[in-house]
Amino acid sequence: MPGHFQATRVMQEVRATVSREFEQVNQLIIDQLHSDVPMVENVGHYIVDAGGKRLRPLLVLLSASALGSCGPAHIKFAAIIEFIHTATLLHDDVVDISSLRRGRPTANAEFGNAPSVLVGDFLYTRAFQLMVQLGDMSILDHMADTTNTIAEGEVLQLARAGLADTSREQYLEVITRKTAILFAAACYGAASLSGAEPPLRQAMREFGLNLGIAFQMIDDVLDYEGDPATMGKNVGDDLTEGKTTLPLIHAMQEGSEAERTLIRDAITNRSASELNAIVQAVQGCGSLDYTRAQARHYHDLALARLQQLPANTWRSALERITHLSIHRDH
Repeated sequence: MPGHFQATRVMQEVRATVSREFEQVNQLIIDQLHSDVPMVENVGHYIVDAGGKRLRPLLVLLSASALGSCGPAHIKFAAIIEFIHTATLLHDDVVDISSLRRGRPTANAEFGNAPSVLVGDFLYTRAFQLMVQLGDMSILDHMADTTNTIAEGEVLQLARAGLADTSREQYLEVITRKTAILFAAACYGAASLSGAEPPLRQAMREFGLNLGIAFQMIDDVLDYEGDPATMGKNVGDDLTEGKTTLPLIHAMQEGSEAERTLIRDAITNRSASELNAIVQAVQGCGSLDYTRAQARHYHDLALARLQQLPANTWRSALERITHLSIHRDH
């Protein structure tokens, strides 16, 4: 697995292939955070300035460039994708009662729950204002469906919190709706704005979807083996939120009766008090290796879809991101 510094270097090299466009997106995000209400700007800047990978807008820029050119509409769409993602983070952290993200206190820990929810609403609506400016009804239609699906995924995850009998299929449905669908929309929207034919748009959507699933599966692995300092969040958060992720599902299938009981109780009680014993269980049952293997399956599906793009610098960059999605430590 590449180390933290190697992964950082790869992302820097990937971003360098669209550096001018990436800077334009960042500037547009800052410009669009402007509000006459100071709290909106304070909370908005707090979470946006925290950084992060900016992976989803990067997918927009790379997909557009791989298809021929990256213009002003793609820049605006990349900012739209990032605003939607940031809004979901603000709402997620309130729902999950999270206190740490990207290595510092969450917005809800810093400002309170109510400002976080309301500024999340501001970012959602600002994204749709920008979409209207694009003047593309098909993009507006696709993103309306996408954001609705994300919201359903959030509710579905909440409804299943604390339920240890979650199946692999139910887990996949949640991560597809909640996480992967925005990856898919980023790539599909870029292709649509580039005027790609429907089969290529669909291939790009499937690339993003499979990449997003692989990415989330590795996130779920890192919850049981990651370094909090590197990840920027607390290890074991999934347990305290009652999330039955794939490593836990596999461990309950393959572990001893004592291990199954240990994990079921932790999920039901939403407790990480037995985290060390659970980490030993998921490692001993091969559950982390199993989840990594499943992530590689979706990684392979994503790479296969990219073969429909012309061979160029930006397709190579997308391939590197896909590879990094399953070989990372944060």
